[in-house]
Amino acid sequence: MKAVRFTVGIAAAASLTFAGSALAQTAPSVVDPKLKVEPVVTGLSQPVQMEFIGDNDFFVLEKPTGQVKRVKDGVASVVLDLTVNSNSERGLLGIALDKFFKYNGTVYLYWSETTQPADNAAGDAVPLLGNRLDRYHWDGTALVFEKTLHRQRALQDDVTNRTNPATPVFRGNHNGGVVRVGPDGMIYLQVGDTGRRGQLQNLVDGPFVFPPNDGETIGDDQFGGPDPDAAHTTGVILRMDGNGKAPRDNPFYRLGVERGGSVGASLKKIYAYGLRNGFGMAFDPFSGDLWEQENGDDSFSEINRTEPGFNSGWVQVMGPLSRVAQFKAIETTRTPNPPDPAAPAGYYGLQQTRWDPINIADTPREAEDRLFKLPGSKFRDPVFAWKYEVAPGGIEFASGKALGKDYKGKLFVGSARASLRGGNLFLLPISGNRRNVDPDDRRLRDGVADNVAKYEITESESLLFGENFGVTPDIKEAPDGSLYVVSSSQGTVYEISRK
Repeated sequence: MKAVRFTVGIAAAASLTFAGSALAQTAPSVVDPKLKVEPVVTGLSQPVQMEFIGDNDFFVLEKPTGQVKRVKDGVASVVLDLTVNSNSERGLLGIALDKFFKYNGTVYLYWSETTQPADNAAGDAVPLLGNRLDRYHWDGTALVFEKTLHRQRALQDDVTNRTNPATPVFRGNHNGGVVRVGPDGMIYLQVGDTGRRGQLQNLVDGPFVFPPNDGETIGDDQFGGPDPDAAHTTGVILRMDGNGKAPRDNPFYRLGVERGGSVGASLKKIYAYGLRNGFGMAFDPFSGDLWEQENGDDSFSEINRTEPGFNSGWVQVMGPLSRVAQFKAIETTRTPNPPDPAAPAGYYGLQQTRWDPINIADTPREAEDRLFKLPGSKFRDPVFAWKYEVAPGGIEFASGKALGKDYKGKLFVGSARASLRGGNLFLLPISGNRRNVDPDDRRLRDGVADNVAKYEITESESLLFGENFGVTPDIKEAPDGSLYVVSSSQGTVYEISRK
């Protein structure tokens, strides 16, 4: 059989090219012998997110085709086809159902539009604000466009370095794109840093702090910044209502009113900032709290419980603040054989030329002092982290006992790469007060799995739940309590259920 190649966006570096053969694919499995794994639908093109609309009935998104497919009783049909730009981590990215979907049929989609007439993956074929959150109506047969609620930065027209500013480098990474509707009925949109280096990445004066010929400070890029204007509201979780408006109880709403203009409008919508990039958000069905995961570059994958005004710390810190020295040491260790053959010798990683990791603070206090502190913001260590990057993917809580009583309330974590155990699933126990991860392994009581290299499982052995699922950007609990896992790299949605 001919090998199939998928280009799948990841958070750790540039896009991952997954090469494999359907014949060579090892079947996914879970460690619990009482559970089974079965494919629900196959043959999809890089599926990324899904939402249930009924029993054995769900929408699933295809990232590069822009198609929303309805899968009913295992049969897929197209209900919407958008013209998308799928360069790197762009494309059709996120879906959520309105809290009252059963009555109003409202669906929210987050996607990357293109300036071209057909689907494409060209780095520069997007408008500046080409990532958009749109509202649709499900009429039982098709998704019908109603309104654009929000536009977000898409174009990454970067320069190679300060000595050659006229040469653009077009990228498309760290778009995030997960959409969730909370118990409060509000829309929560997770957006990656989109390669920016401004105030919302905890850099008060932007990435290049030196005076140009005219004596003015250089901003985040040629389109403005480092203030969080419309083109620089990145590395955030946004919170808005079904019309795309900022609720008045958002943490920085008053600050936005005072600031006014484009920056003020952005501040009104921000729920959390200082995020690098991620592929997972989930509301705890018992506490109602929002949890999210973030991918590191080489170090410190994170699981966070996110409160209003949360500052996750990027780019000044990933992982616990007390471990900033480890963060710096790992991120400044040069990669001798870079994944990009065109990269210069002594390669740090994607876009690190915009803010060299040698600038990372040497002490926890210095790192904390450097944070960009919006009034009312709060930095908090992640509730759990891995020392070296493991590239987490989609996350989901089990709300019931359909898989077994021991699974109720625990957090499933997918993978944004297939590098660890062919695409692993982790299972994280949650503390009784629902505020922290509570693993049985004493080595993890400090909140960090001290693995010894990227995509390596030391100290996470007790957390391993499944393997060989490939790249899994979404996990969803079905109406009957079984677990559905979206494998982007395998073009398949799997169901995990009791035998």
